[in-house]
Amino acid sequence: MGKKELLKKLVLVGLALVMVLALAGCAAKTAPAPNEAPAPAPAPAGKAQIKFSTWHVPASAECTTVWEPMLKELEARSNGRITTTPYFGGALGPGPDHYDIVADGLSDMGYFTATWTPGRFPLSDVLSMPVFVGGKEVAVDIGNAMYEKILHREFQDVKLLNLNGCIQAYFWTTKPVRTLEDVKGLRMRSPGGLQTYMIQALGAEPVFMPLGDVYLSMETGVIDGIVTCPQLYYAFKLYEVADHAVVASFGCVTEGVAMNLDSWNSMPDDLKVIVEDVVSNPFRLTGGLNVDAINGIMKKLADAGVNFYELPAAEADRWNAIFAEEVVKKWVDQMEAKGLPGKETLLMYKEELDKHGVAFPAFPKD
Repeated sequence: MGKKELLKKLVLVGLALVMVLALAGCAAKTAPAPNEAPAPAPAPAGKAQIKFSTWHVPASAECTTVWEPMLKELEARSNGRITTTPYFGGALGPGPDHYDIVADGLSDMGYFTATWTPGRFPLSDVLSMPVFVGGKEVAVDIGNAMYEKILHREFQDVKLLNLNGCIQAYFWTTKPVRTLEDVKGLRMRSPGGLQTYMIQALGAEPVFMPLGDVYLSMETGVIDGIVTCPQLYYAFKLYEVADHAVVASFGCVTEGVAMNLDSWNSMPDDLKVIVEDVVSNPFRLTGGLNVDAINGIMKKLADAGVNFYELPAAEADRWNAIFAEEVVKKWVDQMEAKGLPGKETLLMYKEELDKHGVAFPAFPKD
């Protein structure tokens, strides 16, 4: 090989080597070494602030044994991503306004009493029938099942988290009541709804007033008594002015927990799961106002001097026969006259009661 050819080959090899080095340099610039550029940090997890409202007084069993523990559980399960602010005792408005307080966004979540707005939730009054439910956890199981089956159509403007018919109400009076004849002419505070018709059917006069006014009204003789559940009777210390109670199946009011739709829709999906899990039956979750707790309140009332009178079977049959004709059947007829499925709803309710072993002594026999 001549010198010229050797020199030519050396030049070509050199050029090739330069090109390889140049390409390697470009590659080093365009492909960063591992860990040179860290991955973007994940977006911070979403949070939710929940304002919770109820008309229950702060010292009541509802607030101390159910709502406060429920709100703390929401915060704990979400690792602090849910924060809550309670508004107890009607701080945001009176009891009858609580559904709208939630629906309109004054609070994000709240406990409402549907019975206090007559005619607005007609089918849901079925949960107020004269039945004997022993604890709120059972009442919520029944109410939630009825909501899924048919009652959801009446709550389209909120996210309903639970629904219930409370527990059995009693006939509390300032003087003893033993028979239907003793009831005639008494003025009884009614929670509204079907309980009003029950009071009328027995021959008494229903009076509607805020619970906060009942103590003085019974003390001064303006009214003779009240139809309500044991926990409210105890919370408002009404045993101090009326120490007689007839143990009978009066049912109670239709209530529940609802959430504002905008508040619900803006909540991260994983927090929605927590809210539904905690609030779907807070009474079972916390143990507040369950069967054992209600029995405990009944004992406190007895210890405070309340005389509980169990109607003899024959007298109880008289009362229940009146309720069957004058309350249950009339409610079905009224619903059907409005084009609503009253009979179908009542039969669904009876089916749920049977599943939970709840007595409905006023269920029509024909």
